[in-house]
Order: sequence, then C-alpha cells, then structure tokens
Amino acid sequence: MSFLEEIQRRRTFGIISHPDAGKTTLTEKLLLFGGAIQEAGAVKNNKIKKGATSDFMEIERQRGISVATSVLAFIYKDKKINILDTPGHKDFAEDTFRTLTAVDSVIVVIDVAKGVEEQTEKLVKVCRMRKIPMIVFINKLDREGKDAFDLLDEVEQKLGLRVTPLSFPIGMGYDFKGIYNIYEKKINLFSGDNKQLVSEGVEFTDISTPELDEIIGETSAETLREEIELVTEVYPNFNKDEYLNGDLQPVFFGSALNNFGVKELLECFIEIAPSPQPKMSEERLVDSKEEKMTGFVFKIHANMDPNHRNRLAFIKIVSGTFRRNAPYLHVRNNKKMKFSSPNAFFAEKKEIVDESFPGDIVGLQDTGNFKIGDTLTEGEVLNFKGVPSFSPEHFRYVNNADPLKSKQLYKGLDQLMDEGVAQLFTLDLNGRKIIGTVGALQYEVIQYRLEHEYGAKCSYENLPVHKACWVEPEDIKNEEFKEFKRIKQRFLAKDKQGQLVFLADSEFTIQMTQRKYPTVKLHFTSEFNIQ
Repeated sequence: MSFLEEIQRRRTFGIISHPDAGKTTLTEKLLLFGGAIQEAGAVKNNKIKKGATSDFMEIERQRGISVATSVLAFIYKDKKINILDTPGHKDFAEDTFRTLTAVDSVIVVIDVAKGVEEQTEKLVKVCRMRKIPMIVFINKLDREGKDAFDLLDEVEQKLGLRVTPLSFPIGMGYDFKGIYNIYEKKINLFSGDNKQLVSEGVEFTDISTPELDEIIGETSAETLREEIELVTEVYPNFNKDEYLNGDLQPVFFGSALNNFGVKELLECFIEIAPSPQPKMSEERLVDSKEEKMTGFVFKIHANMDPNHRNRLAFIKIVSGTFRRNAPYLHVRNNKKMKFSSPNAFFAEKKEIVDESFPGDIVGLQDTGNFKIGDTLTEGEVLNFKGVPSFSPEHFRYVNNADPLKSKQLYKGLDQLMDEGVAQLFTLDLNGRKIIGTVGALQYEVIQYRLEHEYGAKCSYENLPVHKACWVEPEDIKNEEFKEFKRIKQRFLAKDKQGQLVFLADSEFTIQMTQRKYPTVKLHFTSEFNIQ
C-alpha cells in the first residue's frame, strides 16, 4: 500500500460527552464491530466481571469512570480506526482538551433522558472553536427519555450546532421497536436480548410499503412515516463538505449498551469522517501528506505497568512515516533520539510497530525526556501549538506523610505532573509544594496513585487560592515589576517549567493587582508566550 493510501484509510477521532452518557460503552461496542474484542464488558454490568476494556487504571474500575484518556485502534472494512476515549468527568476536562488537539473528528454522545449537559457544552465549544467535524450519537434509547425532535432542538440551541438526523428511532423505552436508518434506507429491529454480540437489520428501501405495518405494527409504522416526512422537510440534507468544515452535524440514535444503532454510526462514520488533517505549527502549516515525519506529545501516562515504573508518551503522527529505530529530533531538548520499541494499541494489546503513518497514535517509552506539547521531527524546528495548561480551580499544600519516603514522593509527584494530571507550584518564599487541579477528584487519584505506584503517602492542606495567574512583565528590570514581586512575594510561585505564577486569593485581588501594576500582565493559561 502506498503512503497516500495509508493516510486515506486512517480515521482518528475522540469520543466526548458528560459523564455517564455511555462513552466507554460506545467505545467498546465499536471495538466489538471491529472484531478487536470478542465480548464487551459493560461497565455497570456485574455479570461480566471483566470491566471495560478501555478503563485500565485500578481506580477507574472501582468507580466505573474513566480518568485517563485511552487509545484504542482497530481495522474495520480495511479502514484503520484510532479511537481516543476521553474522561467525561469534569475534574479531568484538561486531559480531554489536550486530547482534542490530536483528533481529526469527534463523536459527541448524548443521554436521551438527560439531554445536553454542562460538560458536553464546554467540550463542544472547544470543537467548534477548532472547527472539528462532529457526529452526534443520542444514546440509551432503550430507556424512557425526551422526544426525538425536542432533543434535536436542544442540541441545536444549547450546543449551537446545525443538525441533520441520519437515523431515527421507532418508539422509545418500553415501546422501542428499532431504528430507521435514513442514510442507508434500512430498518433495524430491536430485540434487546443481544447485548454482547452483533445483531442484523432488515432492509427497507421504501417505508410506505404495507410490510412495514406487519413488522412493527400499524401505529408505529404510521408514526414513523409522519416523522420521517417531517425530518426531510425541517432538516437540511446531509452534505459531506459542510460536515467536514464543521458547519453541519449528522445525528444518530441508538443504545450502545444493547449494541443498537452503533453499526449504522460506524458504517457512516468510516465513509464520511476525515482522514488525517494538516496541523498548524508556530512556524508553518504541516500537511499530513509531507514525506518528513513530524508528531507531537499530547499525553503522558506514567506506570502503564506498575511493576516496571515505565512511562509512555503518546505521540500523534502529523506527517510522514514514523519508523522504529530511526533518529528523530526532540525539538525542545535539541537532541536526536531513537526508539527501539514504539507501541501501537490494538484494543487490549500493545504491539511493537515498525512503522506508523499520519493519524496514528504511537506510545514511546519515556524515561522523563518528554513533556506534553513536545515535538518530534526529522530535523526541522517545529512547535505545534494548542496544548495549553489552564489555571487550576482547587489548590492544596502537599505534605509528606512518611518522612522516610520523601524521595519516592517527589519522584511520584514529578512524574504525575508531567502526565498532566494536575499542576505543581513551588512557593518562592519557602519552597512548599502546592498542587493545583481542575477538579477535586484528582486529589484522590493522585493520593491513590502515589501510594500504589510509588509507595509514598501524602496528606493535603487547604489553601485559599482563587486562581493561578501566569505573570508576564513588560520589562523584568523596571521598578513596577520589582515592587510587584516585593509586595506579592508571599503569593508568588514557580510552575514546573519555572514560569512565574501569582496565586491570587480572589477575583477582586486580580483586578486590583492589574490596576496597580499595569505593565505586569496576568494570564489564565500558560500558553500566553506562544500566541
């Protein structure tokens, strides 16, 4: 297969939603269709004790939520599909924002009963900003929920999307009969007893035939005909270019847990979703068809295997072919590196790959050389942008609970922070360590992982900080900046990159500080020096 054919057959996408809308379950069912797993382990189903394939950290299995973004790949109808399953829980939103820098398109999962929820709104906003093509999947149709048209309205109004349904439900909850696939003009009947395996559909090119009445009953058939007529009148026809430009969002209905409507989604997805796209770097636009390899780190995962203390840096290949044992330039450190065992992820297995193509996600063994946002190239100096750190919303002092294990504690903190789980600040005044996170649940995850992966114990102490502001003075030598540093010294800290951060205790303090020291700029993301 030629290089261009390899690019054309790849689809790299993320699945985003509010917690509990069924993201992880949908990921599993997609893997099931790809033949990557034989049976799906429903997250909340006690009969199957396997736990979900994509949740590979102990704390995720205990709580039934995803806290790390996992990468899974499978082949379906000769297309190589890379899925990035993201955490829905808002405490891990930052991880999800970063993952969105590595995908070419997105599937948004919405719960039929709850409709559009807050976390979905935030994530969709980021996708709209970046013009990422989106497909909407309305999930859990086997339960009672909102009316299909009401849901479509809600998606349009709350998320600001322009939608067109490509499948439509027949009934809902107890009366759920199946789904009419508008895209392929087919009906899939719902049996509800086949959760772990794949069920077949009945073809119906014309819904006005009397046979339809026999199969789903007269009332349901009549309702369906009226609804489909309404759909064709009210909603725009599907147009692939508009979808690819982020101006039109196709909608599918189904029930991931019951494996229903997922196949329609997948079949349409591999046809319409974009193959790997060009990506903007600070220096220039990098096209995926370029021969020279470029890629960037969007995630670091420590301790994939707790016995070996190893870290994996996840790299998204943007252009060219990534070859095993070939030397690549690590741009930030300005040194050449070779990788003897790059991993690719096929469902439950990690495999060592000899070459990877644009769109692929490769895991590289890392001993601490990588940070999130780092670039690898064949020699050109490039920096891909769009992997920011946001100001945390929760702050706590970290105290070492076992003085004999302080080395392990600092090593553990260092590695977990590189992974982007949270941010570490060191106070200028006394060197005390502060952890800042987007959500409170991350403190539990950090404490749990420090103990189970590094053998270190820590305790926390609350800290009344409202926001961390990255400080950018117009001139380091001017008097105003010196005064700012003297007056505010108790609240100044350094982040992990050594940038100066002002820990403000309230919105009021931030406003007063900006008024008093106009030449000292305060930023809420660490990316200000890139823009």
